[in-house]
Amino acid sequence: MKIALIGYGKMGKLLEIKAKERNHTISKILKNKNWTSQDLMDSDMAIDFSSPDSAVDNIHKAFKANVPIVVGTTGWNKDFDKVKNWCNEYNGAILPSSNFSLGVNIFFEMNRQLSKIMNRQKSYSVKIRETHHTEKVDSPSGTAITTAEIILEEMDHYSNWLSNSSNYGNNLPIIAKRQEGVAGTHEVIYESKIDELSISHKAKNRDGFAIGAIIAAEFLYNKKGLFSMKDVVKF
Repeated sequence: MKIALIGYGKMGKLLEIKAKERNHTISKILKNKNWTSQDLMDSDMAIDFSSPDSAVDNIHKAFKANVPIVVGTTGWNKDFDKVKNWCNEYNGAILPSSNFSLGVNIFFEMNRQLSKIMNRQKSYSVKIRETHHTEKVDSPSGTAITTAEIILEEMDHYSNWLSNSSNYGNNLPIIAKRQEGVAGTHEVIYESKIDELSISHKAKNRDGFAIGAIIAAEFLYNKKGLFSMKDVVKF
């Protein structure tokens, strides 16, 4: 595939390396916001790791160019319905994910099953902890939000999630920290008066995120519609 990279930070540079390792070509590197749909015309696929304030516009440009897009940028979920409508309108193809790591997607599925079990155990409360590098813009992380949404689907006694609050009420707590050199750590903790149960995922480096995004792009190639990593890993 000829892949256009949208955003060229640490992830963009790593994607360039991993794409070439899997025998793909980098057709364009779009570092700034002022590019147009015409810039994608010689590409088979776009992969966006840009910023929350530009991701939605980037997706729209890809749809207009009739180029499938994999989106790893997080923090734009409020516009998800708009993007879904555009996908239908342009007969486009998109695969967004808060995290492309295979391990993290296994972590998601384990939490889905565990939260079903723990919903019947009313003596336990639950919270999410996440830690990332200091350069990460959005807080809490998209992965933490996805984890929270999975738990909220299965557990009755939380109405929503809330991050770094002094009073969570009946909201699911997400405790977000930023620490130098941390690729990404997520932990879900169930706690009662007598014991504690936890499940966690710790990224050792960013390679899993980049390789997963390339695999997602390979899956999306020549498809139409809205997909997720669940389609890729076939849970």
